[in-house]
This record gives sequence, structure tokens and C-alpha cells, in this order.
Amino acid sequence: MAPLDILKFPDPRLRTVAKPVKEVTGKIVALADQMLDAMYEAPGIGLAATQVNFHQRLIVIDISETNNQPLILINPTIVSGEGEIETNEGCLSVPGFYEPVDRYQQIQFEAIGRDGEPFSMEAVDLLAVCIQHEIDHLEGKL
Repeated sequence: MAPLDILKFPDPRLRTVAKPVKEVTGKIVALADQMLDAMYEAPGIGLAATQVNFHQRLIVIDISETNNQPLILINPTIVSGEGEIETNEGCLSVPGFYEPVDRYQQIQFEAIGRDGEPFSMEAVDLLAVCIQHEIDHLEGKL
């Protein structure tokens, strides 16, 4: 398969609101794997399907230093958040630009995994920030 290109600002497709994934198919899992490859190549720690011109609610994240703990989140939803953390966020769609952003420090979220099974999980600090950032992309926000 051809590598995925990451859309760059000001591409208007980055403002598209993603639609829910109706069914976790082999095609969705293959897309997630391609997204991970593109994210690692960039390099980055998170990527939303919107950033590669697929407008479905799918994000991939790996905050490990060795790129061996990928997290695939299909139809992610933040259930609750608490605490506040200000981070200097960068974005693969806006290379070289960093800006302070206020986020929840801790979140509870729900998603569907690559196996098609729903799950809920708590995330703190960098993982919580990354999930919030990628969900913003799914909402068409930069």
C-alpha cells in the first residue's frame, strides 16, 4: 500500500468533522496500521484519520519512547475530565508550530479497540493530552 500523506494547514479538509465508524472491518484496521506507520515516520505521537483525509472517528497514539505501545481508538469519546494542565502542543499538520493549550490532566474515555470490542480507560498527563488533541481533529478543530 502507498504511504499516507499527512494533510498540512491550511488544507480545508482538516476542518471536516469525522463520522462514526459503523463497523470495525479489516479495512479500518489496515487504515489504523497505515496511520501508525505515517505517525512513526513523521515522527509524532498521535494522528487522527482526518489528518490523512479519511473522515471517520479513528485515532492512533503511541507516547512510548520506543514506539512499541500503539493505541488504536475507534469512535473515542471523553466521558469525564478533571484537573488542568497547560502543554506546549505541536501538530503534524502544522509542522514547526507550537502553542500553549489548556487541557484536562486526567480523562476517562470510551472507545472501540482494533478487535472491535468497546472499552473504557483512564488516561493522565501526556496520554490524556494527546487523546484530547486528536479528538479535536475529529471535530474539525486545529
